[in-house]
Amino acid sequence: MADAISVHPGDVLVMVGTRKGSFLLSSGPDRQHWQLSGPHNPGSDVFHLAWDSRAGRVLAAVNHAIWGPHIEHSNDLGATWASAKQKPNFFSEDDPALSRLWHPTWDTSRQSPRFAAEGAETLKRVWHLEPGRADEPGTIYAGVEPAALFKSTDDGQTWQEVSSLSQHPTRSKWNPGAGGLCLHSIVLDPADHQRMWVGISAAGVFATTDGGVTWSPANQGVRADFQPDRFPEFGQCVHKVLAPSARPGTLYQQNHCGVYRSDSAGRQWQDISEGLPSRFGFVLGLHSQDPDTLYVVPEDQAVGDEAGGMLRYAAEAKFRVFRSRNGGRDWEPLTRGLPQRHAYLHVMREGMATDSLDPCGIYVGTANGQVFYSRDDGDQWELLVEYLPAINSVSCGLVG
Repeated sequence: MADAISVHPGDVLVMVGTRKGSFLLSSGPDRQHWQLSGPHNPGSDVFHLAWDSRAGRVLAAVNHAIWGPHIEHSNDLGATWASAKQKPNFFSEDDPALSRLWHPTWDTSRQSPRFAAEGAETLKRVWHLEPGRADEPGTIYAGVEPAALFKSTDDGQTWQEVSSLSQHPTRSKWNPGAGGLCLHSIVLDPADHQRMWVGISAAGVFATTDGGVTWSPANQGVRADFQPDRFPEFGQCVHKVLAPSARPGTLYQQNHCGVYRSDSAGRQWQDISEGLPSRFGFVLGLHSQDPDTLYVVPEDQAVGDEAGGMLRYAAEAKFRVFRSRNGGRDWEPLTRGLPQRHAYLHVMREGMATDSLDPCGIYVGTANGQVFYSRDDGDQWELLVEYLPAINSVSCGLVG
């Protein structure tokens, strides 16, 4: 079992999900000296981790080859983990060999998200976890594959599928992206409990204004260059959706076909890709204090579109984080401390995070196992850790 890290109030927590488990890093507010622990959830493909500041808890979206997709949590920064693993269909208490596989500390009273309807699809992977609002104790959301939204109101003891989204009239026409038909982005309006957005690859953004009773496509102005209709009502390949907490109703997304901003709660999107070396990319980061500052990592630069979005490494093999300080009207490449030659690095859709300190810290994890970070809004970059397994996600928290 991996050791836990020791923290103090005000410390920064960086959580890294990889294809071989997860890792936790912590530092004081200066972000100069870091502790590392892991691997936690060993042997699992950890797609995402989230810090639930309401309970001081780490949540992990864990996908295991045998035990399947499930959610684990730690209340002591990785010293111990509680899991809602379900016994697989082939498990038999009468079989001593299989009994040795079943760990007695796994909590069978807890559930993992799963489709309950008769004849329903099998849940393949948990992609994203989103703690509820500060005044919603016990509420957690989970995005899964095949694309669906689950909600728990009892700290993950039980989960309910948001069937209004799963049964949306357009559902039969949703198509998977290269990574599958997955719900990977969950955005909660901090002020309006009735309003939220989800991002589904490759169905687009869907919004609710009545607490999930009904959902509407929210993709007007977003391109789908791979479709006969380049501006369909739905069917866009959104890669990540985020919203600045300081400005409810403003949304940003990194899409297969560009970077976009909405100032109308998703009803209309503006293309803000001009000035970037590529429209394609996966990650998106928002400055924690300035709602007009955002970060992207363009990928797959090619002459024309003949690469079809399949190169999937840093544009021109230069690992650059691009920053806009005015909501996407202008972009600048951030390169100090980042490799600019032969940098065939790829970043997955959950691979960027920002902390809540001032100046803002930005963290980017690569499929090569490095985490680069900046302590000054992106002006200069350092290598935080390397030689990790391929990184799926990077996320941040501030210890209370």
